Amino acid sequence: MDDLLDAHVKDAYRMTTHKLFLLPGDGIGAEVMAEATKLINWFNQTGIAAFEIEQGLVGGSAYDAHGEAICDADVALAQSADAVLFGAVGGPKWDGVPYDKRPEAGLLRLRKDLELFANLRPAICYPALADGSSLKREIVEGLDLLIVRELTGGVYFGEPKEITDLGNGQKRAIDTQIYDTYEIERAARVAFDLARTRRNKVSSAEKRNVMKSGVLWNEVVTRVHAEEYPDVELEHVLADNCGMQLVRNPKQYDVIVTDNLFGDVLSDVAAMLTGSLGMLPSASLGAPDEKTGRRKSLYEPVHGSAPDIAGTGKANPIAMIASLAMALRYSLNMGEWADQVEAAIGAVLAQGFRTPDLMDDGMKEVGTSEMGDHILAELAETGAA
Repeated sequence: MDDLLDAHVKDAYRMTTHKLFLLPGDGIGAEVMAEATKLINWFNQTGIAAFEIEQGLVGGSAYDAHGEAICDADVALAQSADAVLFGAVGGPKWDGVPYDKRPEAGLLRLRKDLELFANLRPAICYPALADGSSLKREIVEGLDLLIVRELTGGVYFGEPKEITDLGNGQKRAIDTQIYDTYEIERAARVAFDLARTRRNKVSSAEKRNVMKSGVLWNEVVTRVHAEEYPDVELEHVLADNCGMQLVRNPKQYDVIVTDNLFGDVLSDVAAMLTGSLGMLPSASLGAPDEKTGRRKSLYEPVHGSAPDIAGTGKANPIAMIASLAMALRYSLNMGEWADQVEAAIGAVLAQGFRTPDLMDDGMKEVGTSEMGDHILAELAETGAA
């Protein structure tokens, strides 16, 4: 997880061509992806890095073209990429398509086929946006926590998953929560490794009081901690209490590790602490390759496709640009430039520029493309300094 390299390794890496696979998707996905692409092109033009870009279809756009939420050829391109950048999928246009071909199935297939088992969801409150949160400034100002969500197991993938007709107007729906030891171990290791680079604390969230999967989760995380990470502080918290604590006192947390279902819920709670879903990126990582050490990876904004504002120029591109920064950090060994991109975002916000979702009195409203231009200009200025 350490993105620091010796100088000669960094120089060699700058000469490497990084393969990026872009999947803009539906709704505002294409609009926000265009702003991240501006930064990628700037890295290429300045010679800071070399990126080879390919683009594919996912979600509703893929269904319209292929009758599937993602085609085999695009999955293969994702498999071979150094990093996948993903926009957003879905919209009312595709509400009536078969369940296994719905837009979200494309994302689920990518997670499964690329074995992206660890979802990293940071929640960072930029000082300029502390008053935009629904909580008081003192609760969220300076917030910097990270949720590690197990992504390929649990109730979303467990079998049986079905609805059966019982007769007499009654039906039964079944979703199965399943976890094996190794799935919990590898998620825990990612959380502990990341905690060592942060404030050295992990909070493991589950429901061991009512769920057997929670009992196993608690047992495995406790063992991995004792055997491999005794230097990291570990606490266990019931997932429902964790949700309450995120609203009550979120800064008590550093790294939260949890299962697929609870991670989905808790990360959205954490996202709103920062003022807008449009602000937050995410990373989904696989296991490191035994020979190269490279992890398959996918980076995406937390927000959805927002079809109601698609094409209006109102979308906030910051989460997509911050997702690119995460790709620089975790997949491309460009941690210093990830810092620069994140600093540029903070500087532009401090200058008062806001997309409509962040707009407040006294601020300067800008559209999607303008926000991307301001961030790029700030990056170019500080990067040249």
